Formats: sequence, C-alpha cells, structure tokens
Amino acid sequence: MARIAIDMDGVMADSTQQYINWYAARYGVQVEKASLLGKPETTGFPLEGVVRQFLYTPGFFRTKPVIPGSQEVIKALQEKHDVFIVSAAMEFPQSLSEKLAWLEDHFPFISWHNIVFCGYKNIVDADYMIDDHIKNLSTFKGEPLLFTAPHNVHVEGYKRVNTWEEVGALLL
Repeated sequence: MARIAIDMDGVMADSTQQYINWYAARYGVQVEKASLLGKPETTGFPLEGVVRQFLYTPGFFRTKPVIPGSQEVIKALQEKHDVFIVSAAMEFPQSLSEKLAWLEDHFPFISWHNIVFCGYKNIVDADYMIDDHIKNLSTFKGEPLLFTAPHNVHVEGYKRVNTWEEVGALLL
C-alpha cells in the first residue's frame, strides 16, 4: 500500500477553467485555453494582472470545476492506498474554508483525517505526489508525478500524467 499525496488546484479542481470562466463573466471576453499553453499561471489574459486578483475574491476557490475523472480515480485509489489531499491554503485568506467546503461537496468520501492544508509542501512524506507545480515536486523525496496544466506544458524532467485515467493506469 502506497501513500499518495494529491494536490487540489490544477489537479482535482480546474483552476485554468475557473480563470477563464471568471474572466469571461467579468470582462465579457472568452479566452481559449489553448492560448494559455506555456504561459505562467494567471497570465495570458488581455488585461494582465486582473486574474491574480481572483485568488483574493470570495467564492473563487469554492466554485472551481472538478477535473474529469478525478472523483472516480481518487475513490478507487483510496481502496488500495493511503491517499492524502495536500493543498497550499495559507497564502489566500478565504481559500482554506472554501477548499474544505469544495472537498466536502465534490469528494465527500475523503475524510478530514486525509486532508492536509499547508504552506510549503516540502514537509510532505509520501511515496507519490501528484501536483501541477514543479516548485512542490522539486523538493519531494518520493516519486513526483507532474499533472499536466497549461502553465507546465513545456516542463521536462518529471514523469507526467495528463489525465486521471493515466493516474489510474499507473497507480491502480
């Protein structure tokens, strides 16, 4: 039985789609996800800088779309492994309570015992970490799995998983 640490934003919750949705709702401009490929997260929108402000806006973390396949695969992983949701939730004040409520809504089968909110993830001790940011994977002592997101498409040097189906094929 392996211990698996799973990031939320960009891995379970679709941050990029949330940026796109919120930008369209507030500025009336639909940005295509393909236009964000290879650009740093929160950049690539016509009005630079405004998307980062969404991270400080109540409701942003609470209403993110679920990444397809994550619910089914994580539930199956829990049957075979020790699964922990590990999310940085200290930088943005409202994110902690909103992330917890989001998990309760979309992943009710995950116990609070298996949810770790932290600052830096360098304290995480697991066999695998699934994350979309290399800043979290670069110090990880287990096997890092880079979950594909627009901001990391050009990153090399990590084992990459593009979908939850690929995660399931690898770890189930």
